[in-house]
Order: sequence, then C-alpha cells, then structure tokens
Amino acid sequence: MQKSNYSPPIPDLWTGRKTDPSLGNEYWYQCIEMLDIRQPFQKTDLPDIALLGYACEEGVRRNQGRPGTAKGPEAARKQMGKLANHLGGKRIADAGNVICPSGDLESTQKTLSFSISELIKAGIFPIVIGGGHDIAYGHFNGIRSATKGRIGIINFDAHFDLREPLDGPTSGTPFNQILKENEGVGYLAVGIQRSANPPSLFNTAESYRVDYVLNLHCCINTDFRKAVIERIITFTERFDHIYITIDMDGFSSAVAPGVSAPSPIGYLPPFFFPTLTAALATGKVASIDIAEFNPVFDQDGMTGKLVANVVETIVSSKSKPSV
Repeated sequence: MQKSNYSPPIPDLWTGRKTDPSLGNEYWYQCIEMLDIRQPFQKTDLPDIALLGYACEEGVRRNQGRPGTAKGPEAARKQMGKLANHLGGKRIADAGNVICPSGDLESTQKTLSFSISELIKAGIFPIVIGGGHDIAYGHFNGIRSATKGRIGIINFDAHFDLREPLDGPTSGTPFNQILKENEGVGYLAVGIQRSANPPSLFNTAESYRVDYVLNLHCCINTDFRKAVIERIITFTERFDHIYITIDMDGFSSAVAPGVSAPSPIGYLPPFFFPTLTAALATGKVASIDIAEFNPVFDQDGMTGKLVANVVETIVSSKSKPSV
C-alpha cells in the first residue's frame, strides 16, 4: 500500500441521537468499530463488514464532471451514524479513506485495489463509498487479486462508462479498461439512458458483448421489475463472483440531486431496492461500491440519506464475501 494514498478512520464523524444506555446500542454510531488497514489484521478479531471511503474526484474532473465527490465518504458517514441499529450482531467497521493527493489517480486506484484485496482475503466484506466512478477500476482489480474464478459486474448506472482512456483514465473509462484487460469478465449495466450515451458507446457495448437494461424498463411496475430481476439472476449464474457497483446518478434527481450528473428520468427506490436485494440474495457478491455521491449539490441531505439506506440494505442482506 502507498501510505500517502490512505487516511485512517476518524471516530468523531460518527455521531447521532443520544439514548438511554440501558437500551443498548440503538444507532449505528454506537456500534461502529475503527479499522486501520495499514496495520496487520488480527485474524481472530475481525469485523464482518468494512466501510472504505474513496475520497477521490480526480476522475470526475478529468471527465469534465462537477467537483465535490471527494466529500462523499465523509457526508455518507454522518448519515450512516444516524441509522437505527438492526445489525443483528453483525460487526461493522470504518476502514478510513483511500485518498488522491496531487491528482495522482493511478496510484490511488492501486491503493484501492490493494485495500480491497486485503479485506476480502481476511474474510471481511467491503462496501466502498466514493468518489468518482473511476472507483470501479481499482475495486475490480482488488476483487480479481483476491479471488479465483470468473467475475461478473453488475452496474446500476445511467451511463456505460465505456469511454476510451485516450488521455488517461477518468470516471467514464473504468469498464472499458476492465473489459480490455480481462478475458471472460461479464458486464451487465442496469438503468442505461439513451440520451446520456452516444451511439459510439452503444457500439462499444456491442463489441464487448455488454448486456444492458434501459432505464425505461427500470420501472416500479411489478412485471417490469420482475423481468429485470430475472435478467440479473440469469446473468449471475454464469459467474463465480459478482461485483456490484452503484452509480448514484442512475437514480432520478427527484430522490438523488447530489450526484455528478443528475437526471430527472432515472429509476426510483421502489425499483432499485428489490432489485439490489435479489442480486445480493444470489450469494455470489464479493464486494460492492457506491459511486458519484456529490454532497456539494445535495438538498436537505436527501442523497446522503439514500446512500445510507443503500448501505443499510447491503448490510442487512450480506455479511461475508463469497470467497
């Protein structure tokens, strides 16, 4: 690990409502542990789940997006601390942040990759919170390093993020990089918007045999939702491990205004949460991240609260990596 790309957890970020001590731990802030991943893991006393921040917006800047995503992990922690405790005995730790000093995106991605690999090898399930969607390249490489077998990627997103990294990687290039460098990797994108992806990207998707679901099919309607879930289940059957990545701009800006690229025609929580839960229920998910949360443009903490509820759903559904 390049230690200049890592910042240890800060306990003071975890606060919430004061409670009667006799009631036990009522909220997440009272349960959260601290895990400094620079230190050797104590194999006999490890948490089930680690929250790792990806406090990096360099990829978004290079992709001409709105700055602010580097503040996403801190804002998300403040919302997660307020969550009611329904952990059911699962141990969850804050593992600090991977950071991007001096715009060095490439070394930041390598540090993320190393961190993910070490967590998975230790039997800890990672949930990473970004940060730009360049998070995906380092995250995938960490999963690949720690696992054996075929990996499938499920990306909840309005964009393919299949651009060519002509002048270096950006938040718009990670899946092009992954698919170009790795044979046998599958990629399913859920929520793709035609208006946000030019024909060249649809052509790239076709050349890589990318499976995708248009946002118009990501509906609250039960039949549409069931059809998407069946697509996801069928996709996961082809792989040994699944990497799920959630770009918050896939949601409608009505519920997620605090993102790098907001859109009014994204999907809504009644579609997303049952679909995510179905993917997690396959038992194949090795790791997961949430990208493009931009608190600078949030309204009333709405997007931050949505991120916190996504994390709570993941934690409720999953406790150990599938390795």
